[in-house]
Amino acid sequence: MSFRQSLTRPKIITLILFLQLIPLVLFPPESFSPTTQEWWLPVLLALLVLLAVYQLVFRHTYIQWPWYLVSFAQGFNIISRLMMIMPHASSIQDGVQVFDVLYIILSVVSMLLSSFLLWYTELPEVRMGLSHD
Repeated sequence: MSFRQSLTRPKIITLILFLQLIPLVLFPPESFSPTTQEWWLPVLLALLVLLAVYQLVFRHTYIQWPWYLVSFAQGFNIISRLMMIMPHASSIQDGVQVFDVLYIILSVVSMLLSSFLLWYTELPEVRMGLSHD
């Protein structure tokens, strides 16, 4: 069995659909402080993805909009990370500019995972494999 065939089994598809929440909420803990304006976008994207997963996994829908919602959330995650990476790349602490390594690493990992999910959810085997569960 090839790698692609193993990725398109119904149980693996379902698992990956649930795991797609990870790149959407992969931020340093201080990003989820109510005093920042960063927390609402990952929460909103995660809610959109949960709605899509509910439609695909539990309702076994054959319509396309849940797949489009997944693609939108992952694509918007990449765009928002690109827009936020420069303002968060460094900060001033005690009068010294400090490079925020954790934020950069988490952003790059999140964008790579979202890119994989965009590719993965567009595979015909994935869409057909889940609908014929």
